[in-house]
Amino acid sequence: MTSYRNFGVVGGGAWGTALAQLLAAEGAEVRLWARETEVVAAINAEHRNPLFLPGAALSPSLTATGNLADLAGRDALLVVVPVPYLRAVLADLPAGDAPLVFCSKGMEAGSFAFPVDIARDVAPARPIAVLSGPTFAHEVAAGLPTAITLAAEDAALADALAQALARPHFRPYVSTDVTGAEIGGAVKNILAIACGIVDGAGLGLNARAALISRGFAEMTRFGLARGARAETLAGLAGLGDLVLTCTSANSRNFALGQGLGRGEEASALMADRRTVAEGAFSAPVVAAAARTDGIDMPITDAVARLVAGEIRAAEAIQALLSRPLRPEGR
Repeated sequence: MTSYRNFGVVGGGAWGTALAQLLAAEGAEVRLWARETEVVAAINAEHRNPLFLPGAALSPSLTATGNLADLAGRDALLVVVPVPYLRAVLADLPAGDAPLVFCSKGMEAGSFAFPVDIARDVAPARPIAVLSGPTFAHEVAAGLPTAITLAAEDAALADALAQALARPHFRPYVSTDVTGAEIGGAVKNILAIACGIVDGAGLGLNARAALISRGFAEMTRFGLARGARAETLAGLAGLGDLVLTCTSANSRNFALGQGLGRGEEASALMADRRTVAEGAFSAPVVAAAARTDGIDMPITDAVARLVAGEIRAAEAIQALLSRPLRPEGR
């Protein structure tokens, strides 16, 4: 089995920094690339990332760079770049055959491509894996217990990467269902916005529980139609991540939804945010893909229209409540 010891992290946001700290916490040398010069400077000089992960003390063995070429020679790269920018960043990676482990969630507009699809187009020679599941960055950085899915079509690659990433408090469960892991991560962010809307509008816990359940039905329909396995969608990368992000304001997507539920404008809410609510980018793309494939996803469609500014929260809620009654399995 190949052993992976020398990691690079592509992306200096909260999740990228938390993963880098996870790997560096025991003194391992980890190199992180960030686009923001202030992030690079703070990590190297102060061992902190106050812009994206305030309050977390970072290991001195974690260093940052603004030059992707400095990641050459790494055994594996964790790629934590928002999907809208992923294609350009992958094209600029230094040449090599190190595996790419995708930790971002979403679909690319126009192509309906997931991160793995983009990588197969831009870097077809690279081995590919996906890391996805119920994780808040600040908890991982603090060493709190976490379980997550590590998916790769090559089972040996998944096993090797899981062994390399595992820590006493960080437990990867391996899978060969890359499609399911990516779909779960993309759709749950959209549903977290919807649950935030329910909370912000004061509709109560009954409504939120109903929305999580019906949202999971949407995720399952979409996933199975695209070749995902039901057990993956019911696991950490699907249902597990859905429960976490739909029940806490620590989720950027849930917090965005709260603002929408209070009647605030989507454009103003997103303009104020330094960190990305991935569901806001994913919602219109997933909704368009579902329409193209003839898959019924009313919650996703409502969120897409909300973040586009086409409707307000009250209209979306009324439209969903007015849908015809149907058997629960549909």
